[in-house]
Amino acid sequence: MVMTRLPRSELLAVGGLLALGVVLWALVPTYPNYDAYYHLVWGRELLGGAAPSFDAYAAPTPHPLYLGLCTLLTLLGESADRLLVLVTVISHVAFTWAVYRLGTAVWDRRAGVVAALLAGSSFALLLYAARAYVDVPYLALVLWAAALEAERPRRGRAVLVLLALAGLLRPEAWLLSGLYFLYLRRPCSLPPWVVAAPLTWMLVDLLVTGDPFWSLHATSDLAADLGRDTGLASALREGLVFVAGTAREPVAAAAVIGLVVAWRRREARAVHVLVGLTVGGTAAFLLTSAFGLSVLPRYLTVPAVVLCLLAGYLVTRTRWLMALAVVAGLLFLLVRSDVVGRLTEELRFIRTTHDDLQALVLQPRVTEARRCGAVTLPNYRLVPDTLWILDASAPEVGARSNGDYVYDTGVALIYTSKKLLKRYGYAAGTPRRTNLPPRGFTPLARSGGFAAFTRCP
Repeated sequence: MVMTRLPRSELLAVGGLLALGVVLWALVPTYPNYDAYYHLVWGRELLGGAAPSFDAYAAPTPHPLYLGLCTLLTLLGESADRLLVLVTVISHVAFTWAVYRLGTAVWDRRAGVVAALLAGSSFALLLYAARAYVDVPYLALVLWAAALEAERPRRGRAVLVLLALAGLLRPEAWLLSGLYFLYLRRPCSLPPWVVAAPLTWMLVDLLVTGDPFWSLHATSDLAADLGRDTGLASALREGLVFVAGTAREPVAAAAVIGLVVAWRRREARAVHVLVGLTVGGTAAFLLTSAFGLSVLPRYLTVPAVVLCLLAGYLVTRTRWLMALAVVAGLLFLLVRSDVVGRLTEELRFIRTTHDDLQALVLQPRVTEARRCGAVTLPNYRLVPDTLWILDASAPEVGARSNGDYVYDTGVALIYTSKKLLKRYGYAAGTPRRTNLPPRGFTPLARSGGFAAFTRCP
C-alpha cells in the first residue's frame, strides 16, 4: 500500500493538521455559506421524496457531487450543516497536503513545505473552508490529481478519476480532464472518464428540471439579475487582481521571479503539470466569463496555487533567499496584522448571525405566527439558512425582493444592525423598502440584529 511507504514525519504532520482542524472546528463554530445551505435543503427535499427546488428564487448552481454529499449528511439531522463544515475543513488539510506533494515532486521537499504553508494559510481559502464552499473539496481533488501525475507522469486512470470527481463539483475540471487526456494520447478506452462529469451533470439537470443545460442557463440568468460583472472584458480586467489577491501580493511577486529563475535554470520536473494547471484554470475562468457567468475571484484559485508553488521554489533555492523570505513574511504580518483580526471578526459575525436568526425564528410566538403565512426576509441572502433552521419547504420561506409574490400575511423579518444591513439587507441592489415592515405588520419578537413582525387576518 502507498500509505506504508510515506515518511513518518509526513504522516505526523498531516495527522497534526487534521487534529488542529478538528479542534478549531469544535471550538470555533461556523456555518455554511448560501450555496452550501441550499445543497443541504435540496438534500433534505430528496430524502423527503420531492424533487430539489433548483428553480427557487435566486437559487445557486447545483453541483451534483456536493448534492450527493449533502443528501447523505442530512440523514444525520440538524447537525448536518456543522458536519459539512467539518468535511471542508478536512478537505482543506487534504488540499494542503496535495500542494506539499506536488511541490516536492516538481522540485524538492523544501519547496513543497513552503508552498503548502503559503497555500494552506491563504485568508481566502481558510474562509472558504470555514464556510463550506464547494471550492475546497474541488481544489483537494484537482491538486491530488496534479500531485499523482507529477510523481509518476502519464499515470492515466487515477488522475482522470480524480478530475472526473472534481468535475462533479466545478465544471472547470472538465477542461483539465480534456487537456490531460489529449496529453496522454492513449487509445479510446479512457474517454468515458473525461465525459462522465459533464454527462452526469446534464443528467441531473434533465431529471430535476427537464432541461439538460439548466445549470448554464440558470447561472447566467442569475448573474444578470444580481447585476454581477460578467463577460470576457471584465475577466481580463480583474483576473490578475483576483489571482494576486488570493495568493497575496508578496507571494505573487515572488512567484514571478521564481518563474524566471526556474526557466533559466531548467530546474523542474513534470513541468507539464504546472503548465496544465495554469492554462486549464485560466482558460476555464475566461470561458465561464465569456458564457455570461459571474466573474468571481474563487474561479481562479487553481492558478493562485501555482503562484504559491513558484514562490515556494524561489525562497528555498538559497539560504539568504530563505532568510529574506522569513523577514519579508514577518514584515508582511506586521503590516497586515489586521488579517487575523479580520478572519476572527468574520467568523464571529457568521456565528452570531446564525445564532440570532435561529433564536428568533424558533421562538414560540414566531412559530405560532407562521400559521398565518410564510416567513419572509428582505431578499434571498438568508433564505436557505432559514429554510434549513425551520426544516421548512420552499413556499414557507420567501424573499420580499421577489416581485413575483406579494406577502401580505405571515412573519416578516428585518435587519436592525448596520452590519447585517450592509451585508444582507442591501445586497445586490435590493431596494431599501424591502427591509421595512410591510404595511399592516406589527412587532412580534427580536433577537440580536433581527426583528420579526407579523400580520394575521
